Amino acid sequence: MGFRASLSLSMGSVIFAVYFGMVMMVRMVDSAKFYELFKPSWALDHFIYEGDLLKLKLDNFSGAGFESKSKYMFGKVTAQIKLVEGDSAGTVTAFYMSSDGPNHNEFDFEFLGNTTGEPYLVQTNVYVNGVGNREQRLNLWFDPTTDFHSYSVLWNQRHVVFLVDETPIRVHTNLENKGIPFPRDQAMGVYSSIWNADDWATQGGRVKTDWTHAPFIASYKAFEIDACECPVPMAAADNVKRCSSGGMKRYWWDEPTVGELNLHQSHQLLWVRAKHMVYDYCTDTARFPVIPEECVHHHH
Repeated sequence: MGFRASLSLSMGSVIFAVYFGMVMMVRMVDSAKFYELFKPSWALDHFIYEGDLLKLKLDNFSGAGFESKSKYMFGKVTAQIKLVEGDSAGTVTAFYMSSDGPNHNEFDFEFLGNTTGEPYLVQTNVYVNGVGNREQRLNLWFDPTTDFHSYSVLWNQRHVVFLVDETPIRVHTNLENKGIPFPRDQAMGVYSSIWNADDWATQGGRVKTDWTHAPFIASYKAFEIDACECPVPMAAADNVKRCSSGGMKRYWWDEPTVGELNLHQSHQLLWVRAKHMVYDYCTDTARFPVIPEECVHHHH
C-alpha cells in the first residue's frame, strides 16, 4: 500500500481474505538499515557505522541524535538497542516518538544509566498536547548492556503500548469517553539520542558522570517502522482519515486483536508491574495529591 513506510521494509507477502465483508492485510516486515529510514540530527562526528550496526557516542564534548526521515501516524516502531556498558551513571539514551510544536504528543523510552553493577532503569513517559509528567520507571529482567534487545512502541486509536522484547511494560489507554485527551491527531517522527543528564538521571542527580570512562556508546540495529507514513504538510484531520481503516481499506493496527492486550500479554504486564516497577506517577501522592484522572480509569 502506498501509505506504508516501506523503503526496504517490504511487505513480504500480502494475503487478502474476506472478513465480515472487508479486506484484511497480513504483513511481514523486514528490518531496515539506518540510512533507509533515519538521518543524523546532530553531532555527525559522534556517529560510528560498523556494517549494519550504528553506534552513538557520548563524550565530554557532545552526545548525538538521529530522527526519522518521515512522520507517521499509527503503527509500530522498533529498534534493537544495546545500552552503554559498565559505569553509565549520568547518561541517558532515549528512543521515542514525537510530534512538533508546543502542544506536541510524545511517547518516550529513556534508559537511565547507573554505576557498574547497579541496574539500568527504564523510564517511560507520555505527553499529550504538550503535557507530560506521566513517568513510570522499572528495572529490567536482563542486563541490557550485554546484548541487543528490542524496544517498541505500538500506537493506534485505542491505546499506546510500550514493549520490551515483545513483552508489554506499559499501556496508555484512550479514555476520551471520560473526557481525557488522547494523542491521535498529530503525525509523529521517530527519534533517538544519547546525552549527559547527570543533574537528574542517576539516583536523583547524586551520582555524576565519570568522564574518565568516556566515550559512552549506545549501539543500534534492526530498525523497523510498520506505520502509516504521512506526507508533509497535511492537515491533522486528513492524516487521521488517511491512516484509519474504512470501506475496503483495512489497516492491521485497527484490528480488534490489536486494540487490547490478549490474556497472555495482560499477565505479562501484571508481572512486570509487580516484579520490576519501581516508580509510578499514579501512586506518587507527594507530586499529585489529587490522583491524575487517567490513573483512576486505567485498568493496568
